Amino acid sequence: MSPFDSTRIATAVAKAFHAVEGADAAGSQRVRELVADLTSQVEEKLRRQAGPDRGVHIEQIQDQVELVLMRGGHHKVARAYVLYREEHAKARSAEVVPVRPALTVRYPDGRVAPLDEERLALVVEEACAGLPATSAETVLAETRRNLYDGITRAELALAPVMAARTMVEIDPDYSLVSARLLLDRLRREALTFLAGKDDEANHAEMSARYPEYFADFVRRGIELGQLEPRLAEFDLARLGAALLPDRDLAFQFLGMQVLYDRYFLHSDEHRYELPQAFFMRVAMGLALREDDREARAVEFYELLSSFDFMCSTPTLFNAGTTRPQLSSCFLTTVDDDLQGIFHGISNNALLSKFAGGLGNDWTPVRGIGAHIKGTNGKSQGVVPFLKIANDTAVAVNQGGKRKGAVCAYLETWHIDVEEFLDLRKNTGDERRRTHDMNTANWVPDEFMRRVGSGGDWTLFSPDEVPDLHDLFGDAFAARYREYEAAADRGGIKVFRRVKAADMWRRMLTMLFETGHPWITFKDPCNLRSPQQHSGVVHSSNLCTEITLNTNLEEVAVCNLGSVNLARHTGPDGIDSARLERTVRTAVRMLDNVIDVNYYTIPEARRANMRHRPVGLGLMGFQDALFAQRIPMGSTAAVEFADRSMEEISYHAISASADLAEERGAYESYEGSLWSRGILPFDSIALLADTRGADLELDRSSTLDWAPVRERVLAVGMRNSNVMAIAPTATIANICGVNQSIEPLYRNLYVKSNMSGDFTVVNPDLIRDLKARGLWDEVMVSDLKYYDGSLSPIERIPADLKALYATAFELDSKWLVEAGARRQKWIDQAQSLNLYIDQPSGRKLDELYQLAWLRGLKTTYYLRSQSATHVEKSTLRGTDGKLNAVSPVTPVAPAVTAPVVVESAGAAVCSIIDPDCEACQ
Repeated sequence: MSPFDSTRIATAVAKAFHAVEGADAAGSQRVRELVADLTSQVEEKLRRQAGPDRGVHIEQIQDQVELVLMRGGHHKVARAYVLYREEHAKARSAEVVPVRPALTVRYPDGRVAPLDEERLALVVEEACAGLPATSAETVLAETRRNLYDGITRAELALAPVMAARTMVEIDPDYSLVSARLLLDRLRREALTFLAGKDDEANHAEMSARYPEYFADFVRRGIELGQLEPRLAEFDLARLGAALLPDRDLAFQFLGMQVLYDRYFLHSDEHRYELPQAFFMRVAMGLALREDDREARAVEFYELLSSFDFMCSTPTLFNAGTTRPQLSSCFLTTVDDDLQGIFHGISNNALLSKFAGGLGNDWTPVRGIGAHIKGTNGKSQGVVPFLKIANDTAVAVNQGGKRKGAVCAYLETWHIDVEEFLDLRKNTGDERRRTHDMNTANWVPDEFMRRVGSGGDWTLFSPDEVPDLHDLFGDAFAARYREYEAAADRGGIKVFRRVKAADMWRRMLTMLFETGHPWITFKDPCNLRSPQQHSGVVHSSNLCTEITLNTNLEEVAVCNLGSVNLARHTGPDGIDSARLERTVRTAVRMLDNVIDVNYYTIPEARRANMRHRPVGLGLMGFQDALFAQRIPMGSTAAVEFADRSMEEISYHAISASADLAEERGAYESYEGSLWSRGILPFDSIALLADTRGADLELDRSSTLDWAPVRERVLAVGMRNSNVMAIAPTATIANICGVNQSIEPLYRNLYVKSNMSGDFTVVNPDLIRDLKARGLWDEVMVSDLKYYDGSLSPIERIPADLKALYATAFELDSKWLVEAGARRQKWIDQAQSLNLYIDQPSGRKLDELYQLAWLRGLKTTYYLRSQSATHVEKSTLRGTDGKLNAVSPVTPVAPAVTAPVVVESAGAAVCSIIDPDCEACQ
């Protein structure tokens, strides 16, 4: 750490220009002025970050130089500078380090003690143990460069973490090192809090202390009123002995930081929950009503701590606590009167308070110009109430853990649909805009047929067509035509006629421009619903994977969790035996959620107890493809999506049937498709009967489904719905895999969320590049320059370019085809994002027409490349705000790259949006 010298900065920049443009050009007046300007920019940024009294590390200076060069468009010069700094880094490392005076550490109580160099070295060595690509000496050297005499204890704990994370771009294993070093900080914090005095332990010591710590943790959590008192009734010694401390070492830095910031229990910002205690606490919370609670808790713990399966975020937040609101998603229908509207908004607030994502069906609310009997006036339509719902979601932010989130659904025939399309625009009357609310079109098949035929489309106010919202399939189409005829006769007052193709074009235009409203399909959601005998699916949820019935008396609830497919797949394909064990235990865990859950409104309890729906999904699909060397954009990937989902479906339905035999079938089972021997795969025929030629879907299967069908008919189902694929935005980070069914976003980028900015490097790619002798500093620079894409880098072999193609290099038709294969096995839906590199009206039309033709129930975000702006810089020294770790107000890090900083058309959610992690 030393004051920076602007002349040295100018010299380095000038040398970089010299290397690229030659001596004559580098000495020109133009370049001299340019160097002076760039140096001034660097100096100003460093002064803002460092403040007047603190030195600056040389890596920070070099990071800023590279950033300013890249921002200025001097990409070749920046690359030359990368080589320059690498040479000088090697020279610095070869220098003889002078003997430093002994340093002291300042503790929170004011005392000062010598720095324990031996313990610092031990902790770093432990963090690097078993990771041959990492170097404890390098991490220690970088750590020591950032130490100063009188450093606070909190800053000392942060220093090695910061040092290790700057090296993630050198090798992904440094992410594991960073996580382990952060864990050391957490151990000290937790042990000191429980002991009431200064206490610490390295990993080896903690392995012996974990059982004793665990019992103390449970007792203290109960004393603080945070843990359910019944947890003390468990055999804590038995559970403590079952903990596996070495699993603490499996976390990536992003996963550990997210857990630290938002998941681990704390009191007055002092964390006292360690990772294995966290998983056991969740397991105990889900086993409270089991006959052999300890055995089940250990079984559940094994599944969670191994990352084979992960519950959704609300379950992880609240299981085992005094407010166990464990459900992920809630779907409501809003009534068409003032009391009903504000009751719906009040329900949103109560549900959002304890970490639930919301989907609101607003179609019943009458439109603009409709008659209001009570005042003899005219309605202002649904939009003003959507604005109130939007602001409520912002106000109720789930205790600061995550922003409240809601999605409003409207059927395409609603008279206000055109204003609904404009809700997310950045122009127009702000009183009629909802910038924080997601929106989705609820599209009937009749509309899609008219788009294809070039026909007209009629918009109605729901108060004049009251039964239309509850109809689907042929019944909807017939009744809709009757209302059109009535309008022509003058029997309906409020209506408007448009060209269906014009409406479709506007829907796609707004989807591209604002990311909303999403396109979801009403008829396949209902025609394939197992519960069509007991109601209607009026909308999906916040993330478009839940398709459950709603009405004024029942708020649909879904309880989510995801199988980590990467943990069940190897080079030879799926480990079927392991997958079966995981799925069976996971379904039991999800069913238990329903019984131990804390319900904030009676309508949610009523629906959940009657129907008992759960949503078992998956994550790590891309990682599973990497394990088999299968490119995402291939027939083999589509086939794997089909076969893997078939296996999950087979075991999930079987597990629910087994639970029905043990615990009884769900209350509304009789009359369901299940009770008629119609499994999700069989329900395709119901959609085909209505669609005819407008459904083109592969119907192949590989497993013998007859025994499952017979089993369900014999004993019933414990759950009305069993499967749904959620985005898994955060739980995938915890497990260190790619989200959900997402394609690879980038091979090298920065992910932003509420815990900060984190370097994400594709470890599979790095292993392959190292094996072929291609991983070096220039490759890192090229990856940053090309936004994590391999295709423009000439020296990378074609097979690696195909295997590691990123989302925007992939034709999204492959994602639709894979999604369609999965959908045939799923009784609910899937959060399916679509990517398009160079959007056009024709491409969007073809893509969404294909989604409808393949029988998809829903789609999620459309992510487009053209409106995405990236800034490129080194990742060293800028990754992760560590805002919960550092006792000092965090300095805004330099923008790192490739990181999306604006994305008007590329509306982003689960990958990089800091706020949108509502489902998982």
